[in-house]
Amino acid sequence: MAAKKKKIKASGRFGSGYGMRVRKKLNKIEFLQRKKQICPYCSKAGVKRKAAGIWHCRKCNKKFAGPAYVLERQV
Repeated sequence: MAAKKKKIKASGRFGSGYGMRVRKKLNKIEFLQRKKQICPYCSKAGVKRKAAGIWHCRKCNKKFAGPAYVLERQV
């Protein structure tokens, strides 16, 4: 019987050579950048990241530049 592996989510594409700490940080950043953000123009959750620093709101159809990963600063 095979040993049970840990759930490593999106960082599973990297091998064990990177270490758990780096892969956990990557998971956190990728989770935040892929969820819907709040639009600074219409204040609704509909903004998706198109590329690094390029955002598009599906509600008001605005396309704008901003921070690379997350619109709101997470503290």
